[in-house]
Amino acid sequence: MALAEKIISELRRIVGSENVLTAKEDLIPYSFDGTAALQQMPGCVLFVKSAAEISAILKLANEKSLAIVTRGSGTGLSGGSMPSKDCVVMCTVRMDKILEVDCANLTMLVEPGVTTLTIADAASAVGLFYPPDPGSMKISTIGGNVAENSGGLRGLKYGITRNYVMGLEVVLPNGELMTMGNKCVKDVAGYSLKDIFIGSEGTLGVITKVLLRLIPKPAAKKTMVATFSQMDHAAEAVSAIIAAQIIPCTLEFLDRMTIHCVEDYAKIGLPLDCEALLLIESDGHPAAVADEAAQMEKICRERGCLEVRVAKDDVEATKLASARRSAFSALARVAPTTILEDATVPRSELGKMIRFVEAIAKKYKLKIGTFGHMGDGNLHPTFLTDERNHEEMHRIHEAFNEIFDEAIRLGGTITGEHGVGLAKKTFLPKFLGDAQMRIHRELRKALDPNGVLNPGKMFE
Repeated sequence: MALAEKIISELRRIVGSENVLTAKEDLIPYSFDGTAALQQMPGCVLFVKSAAEISAILKLANEKSLAIVTRGSGTGLSGGSMPSKDCVVMCTVRMDKILEVDCANLTMLVEPGVTTLTIADAASAVGLFYPPDPGSMKISTIGGNVAENSGGLRGLKYGITRNYVMGLEVVLPNGELMTMGNKCVKDVAGYSLKDIFIGSEGTLGVITKVLLRLIPKPAAKKTMVATFSQMDHAAEAVSAIIAAQIIPCTLEFLDRMTIHCVEDYAKIGLPLDCEALLLIESDGHPAAVADEAAQMEKICRERGCLEVRVAKDDVEATKLASARRSAFSALARVAPTTILEDATVPRSELGKMIRFVEAIAKKYKLKIGTFGHMGDGNLHPTFLTDERNHEEMHRIHEAFNEIFDEAIRLGGTITGEHGVGLAKKTFLPKFLGDAQMRIHRELRKALDPNGVLNPGKMFE
């Protein structure tokens, strides 16, 4: 049922008429996110500028039984910010201020609409470092990063978004404002409530401020690319690097199809006569970086590496790193619909999982390019298809069922960084089991008894 004009008027009173979109052509860009083959028109879109506005909107939502979906830049890949039918989309991109950079305590306080790249640049400007670097960091917002607990290329060494959140200000579903955490390195008073909201995908509250932990900027970095004639050899090299107790900041891979697509797209000068490519970056003290890089080059050569190319300067390092960062964009040029997934397994099971994905592609006659964070076991099998081909989409769904079943069987998970949202909620009960699903439902019911926030996401 469409939103009543009386409700639209109330929302205009709260945020101002200039911050409310209702015309169909204005709503279309907010009817989808980065997830393929999903679209639903909202009832209206609001641009909020303060916690007070968000509180008033949520109080109205409880009173009038409105569905509220919070949205940043809409770069998510699991349908987490997809509107539900005729819902109110509450967009936080205009809450985009860096409120404080505290060099004495190594923290930064930001609003949810600040982009990840803006945060990284602001930290770098004062000689500090914010490590999380999701592939969409140029446009993804920190509110979305926290809501999805985003990862990135540097996750192997530095961890993910959760590891850098020291505090949150959140508006609860009933409109109440709650602040959690602080600048203290040690704080064990009570439950760690902020951790409940990190990765909650907008179902438990609306993030209005984030207190981030920063670290000293690494003094040096070395980037190299190693190519292999077999994917197994690349996986063996990764395992050997970790077994040698070397933790590079980046340890990424591309398969043959992805390499060719990236080279055709970005003209980086990648070798095309290989089955797998590893992008490896080491950072830290210059002497340690040089030693690690030498050891990793030796390990790769011992595992049948065809060639190791070491970047001679920062310009070439950035160019080589762009091979991995542009993988999704490059693959997206091949077919009308690109479905990017993120099955994750223990590093020791990488070889098995990669071979399984290849076998599934052959079994269901599908075109799949695979790349990902090989250092932390996070694979991105990417299906290249056309959502208008319903028969092929059915085969893709069957392939996903088998891929996620195999990931769980190998001790892995159905999502390493993209979240559950709409795309994976049917797989969640099998992964979590009855007890965890019950706790999830009870927690959500306790915080949002009227079900106003992001209904239908993660689980019913």
